[in-house]
Amino acid sequence: MPIQPRLFFLAGIMQGSFHEMALHDQSYRAELARRLGEHFPDSRVYDPLAYHANSVDYGVSKGRETFLMHNRMCGSEVDVLIAFVPEASMGTAIEMWEAWKNHAVVITISPMRANWAIRFLSNAIYPDLPAFFAALESGEIAALVDAAKSAQQ
Repeated sequence: MPIQPRLFFLAGIMQGSFHEMALHDQSYRAELARRLGEHFPDSRVYDPLAYHANSVDYGVSKGRETFLMHNRMCGSEVDVLIAFVPEASMGTAIEMWEAWKNHAVVITISPMRANWAIRFLSNAIYPDLPAFFAALESGEIAALVDAAKSAQQ
């Protein structure tokens, strides 16, 4: 019987390399959450932005608390981390590292296959959202999660 992960964490670029308090397009999050929910109905999908929509406006204390809380989650609670990294993202790299250290499955959506954080911390890498969605539809993602979690038991 396939293993149902308890918690998916949607990591992904938010501020990226912006020099001002701004966000990259975040529309990928809703589609990822919806499709993961369809394929893993007994799992919870945690989207940091859904719980902290105004995070770019947080003060130092609230911002630090939120940043560190998400990293703690990745290091202790997450079963599968989905990292959307179309370009470098320091926060996502830290979340990937914490999830990897926690033996979570790290699935990365990025064209940056040569980047060491992506290359060495990912169980699988897909170049873009359409490739990831195709793998989700084909059952490849479920098989990957199942194999990785079974190997840990």
